Amino acid sequence: MSLLSGLTGIALAAVSAPAASQDTSPASGQASPTSSQGDTRSQPRTGAGEAAPAPEDTPSALTADTRRPPPPGLIGDWLDIRTRLARRGIGLTARYASESAYNFAGGDRKLFRETGQLDAGILLDLDKVVGLKGGAFQGTITWRRGKNLTDEAGLGVLQQVQEVYGRGQTVRVTQLWYEQVLTDRLEVKLGLTNPGEDFAAFSCQFMNLSFCGAQPGNLADDYWYNWPVSQLGARLRVKLDDERYVTGAVYQINPRNLTDDLFIAHVDGGTGVLVPVEAGWVRAGAGGRIGSYKAGGWIGTANGDDVLLDVNRRPIAITGLSPLQRGSRYGVYINVEQQLTGRARDGKAQTGLSVFANVTQTDRGTSITDNQVSVGLFYRGLVPRLRGEVLGIGLARTNVNGRVARGQRLDPTRPDVQDSAEYAAEVYYSIQPLEGLELRPNLQWIHQPGGIRTANDVGVVGLKAAVTL
Repeated sequence: MSLLSGLTGIALAAVSAPAASQDTSPASGQASPTSSQGDTRSQPRTGAGEAAPAPEDTPSALTADTRRPPPPGLIGDWLDIRTRLARRGIGLTARYASESAYNFAGGDRKLFRETGQLDAGILLDLDKVVGLKGGAFQGTITWRRGKNLTDEAGLGVLQQVQEVYGRGQTVRVTQLWYEQVLTDRLEVKLGLTNPGEDFAAFSCQFMNLSFCGAQPGNLADDYWYNWPVSQLGARLRVKLDDERYVTGAVYQINPRNLTDDLFIAHVDGGTGVLVPVEAGWVRAGAGGRIGSYKAGGWIGTANGDDVLLDVNRRPIAITGLSPLQRGSRYGVYINVEQQLTGRARDGKAQTGLSVFANVTQTDRGTSITDNQVSVGLFYRGLVPRLRGEVLGIGLARTNVNGRVARGQRLDPTRPDVQDSAEYAAEVYYSIQPLEGLELRPNLQWIHQPGGIRTANDVGVVGLKAAVTL
């Protein structure tokens, strides 16, 4: 609790102290004092973590990305409010993102469902607020609401067709962290955060969860908690040169953080720690095109249930006994993003083709889904005069662990065996009719939902929309 008390004190002092700051919005063209490259919820900061953003990091993409603060929206700089706050080192954001979906194929019945997320955040430049040079504080509260088409229509998919649904339809303190640049090459981050902010980070422009956020959290979600769930953690990042970095962290694994009650943080109830590491290369290549290449891995010390064997190392499906406990869980990942054509400005792709590939492998002892591969592209400029237009296409494969299938075959009461992989495809087209308003219609197709070969394919037509203030 001492860490939380310290962070709370910093926040109260920052709000009450007079100071000034740079404009923290992407539109200002200045770097904001938030976490460093690859963070799917914030823009790069100057200092040890400075790096170019990912290729898909356009201003329009930020509006409907449910896992990063949005740019200024409908009210813009009304009455110079944003400018005045920025001079004092205060940046405020607020947004509602909505995901509507209808399954025209597959499932137990045809339904339309809408779900969404309201988030509000404050970003403090502590140099301007309290005179702490190189310091930043981020606080974010999220509220998720609505209904889940995946469950209510009985789609039976491994990855949700509305990524914003999940982890409880409730209000959460999602971010409450302090970051400090220590030297030109070293920075530290402490507080309530989650590993997906800084490791295997990826945007959330698609609506299918296969293409959203840090991929390890899609597979090992019982101990790697992605947004909006927070964990107590500490991260250290070392800048090797202008383009390369290494980073590592320690996060508490605490299942109590998954509860739906509003709370700041649970300290008691931890079951272990998650230790991820990552090395990355973020560059502006020939013609100023942006590229990001990351490789990493993690170890989790919390016990996990073996997916096949019981305490006597015999199949659970036969004995019905408690599962064997595995004391170490692990995985590796690779993330690649590269702009191939077009122009870039201020570290962002403005036109042309960008591609991405994410690959994750978890341990086969405890993971029901043991690997995931997603690839895709973003194209800007099909209609050059149309504000914020982006075409996105993604393909993904989520594999069911063969040990899971082996156990299911031994269960005579199970009608269907998950002995394959789920294949998901999505295409969307994003436009921005007004500043701060984004509309992103999409079409999804899921083959072998649930990793069951005999399952009927699922087709979903949807709309991802967001409005920011």
